[in-house]
Amino acid sequence: MTALSRYRREAAATIVLALPVIVTQVSGVANGFVDSVMVGRLGPNQLAGVALGNTLWFMHMVLGMGIVTSVSPMVSQAFGRGDVDEIGRSVRQGLWLALGLGLAMMLSVRNVWPLMIRMGQDLHTVDLARSYVRAVSWGMPAFLGFIALRGFVEALARPLIATAIALAGVLLNVVANYTLMYGHFGFPRMGLVGTGWASTMVYWFLFLSLLLVTVFNREFASYAGYRNFHRPDPAFLVRLVRLGLPIGVSQGVEVALFMATALMMGLLGPTALAAHQIAIQCAALTFMVPLGIGIASSVRVGIATGQHDKSGARTAGFVGVLLASAFMTCTATGFFLFPDRIVSLFLDFRSAENAPVIAIATMLMGYAAVFQLFDGIQVSAIGALRGLKDTFVPMILTTISYLLIGLSAGYYLGFPAGLGPRGLWSGLVVGLVVASVLLLWRFVAVTRMGGLHGELLPEQT
Repeated sequence: MTALSRYRREAAATIVLALPVIVTQVSGVANGFVDSVMVGRLGPNQLAGVALGNTLWFMHMVLGMGIVTSVSPMVSQAFGRGDVDEIGRSVRQGLWLALGLGLAMMLSVRNVWPLMIRMGQDLHTVDLARSYVRAVSWGMPAFLGFIALRGFVEALARPLIATAIALAGVLLNVVANYTLMYGHFGFPRMGLVGTGWASTMVYWFLFLSLLLVTVFNREFASYAGYRNFHRPDPAFLVRLVRLGLPIGVSQGVEVALFMATALMMGLLGPTALAAHQIAIQCAALTFMVPLGIGIASSVRVGIATGQHDKSGARTAGFVGVLLASAFMTCTATGFFLFPDRIVSLFLDFRSAENAPVIAIATMLMGYAAVFQLFDGIQVSAIGALRGLKDTFVPMILTTISYLLIGLSAGYYLGFPAGLGPRGLWSGLVVGLVVASVLLLWRFVAVTRMGGLHGELLPEQT
């Protein structure tokens, strides 16, 4: 088989595996995108409030999601061994973990406002963000419960069920936003708070729908063993947390860079923060595609590693990077050529009130175009590294790239250098460039030396 045909076959396998994951990921972020588009019609101040509130909410959500994600590898490993009891314990204790962690995250995100004020955030923006978070935080336990059950069904190679429910959630979010934000169908006009309650409704819909599927579907119910769902198992919960906490921390490092950038943007005023929200929502939406490719790449690299196939592991990793880069090149081109059309989805260009936000947002879309490519490279590379079970060193590399280099560069360029929003987004670009180079180098180095523990050494192939 020629190298070209091998790459083509690997690309086809990766795409087939990645598509359902991508759709589910895009559906999740689409809710935030829809929120920003619809809130933008309420005005730039409300959009700034959603930006601050959603930044804090998302940081908590990612940390909790990373920890609860431990259900997926626990179930997949038990499924491979044929251990039905272990699968059931993983699902049941995963739901207990989601409940406890969801309540803890809910309490935390509802009590960060004194810190935001001390950090110099605009008081009116803080008030708006607080009202939004009070409503959306009621959905945290449900969201984490959905993540636990999604990990369960995906580990059994049945991802399309979660994908269908997630797509229905996007439609529900549009209807709920329209009803509660603008006051239709007999409901009062709730504005920004209505957005939060709409999101809470969607999270509970996602969780309860998937729960009902796993309860009434005989195959899922036989694995989950819900009849034994009566109390938490502390020892098993500790196992889940130990497995999931590093994942949550690793995901949180990159989010911390974007969260810190949003908070620093808030120091420049509501106008800059509203513009930032527009650009970051667009980038977050397109990011879900390379993220899904990275997850698929992790599986493909892992399979090749298990077969001691050095060439196959390298091919799977590089194919993931190439696919992610190709997609992000296309979106970067769109961001660069049509920033006005994209921003017009969020704000009315005919309104003079929106003119300052529009000017900054269209400028930031150019920066978003630049970091699209590097964002795709880093997320696909880290996915390939996870397939090699290489997680500790990548966590260090991303911490250095995002927090030490990217955040420092953004602060310096944004404030001492006086570049404002341009400087802060330049820091994002710098962090992603450094991360993409280091992570890709790490993948090449690990596969060249035969894997972390010699799994890919030539004499084993």
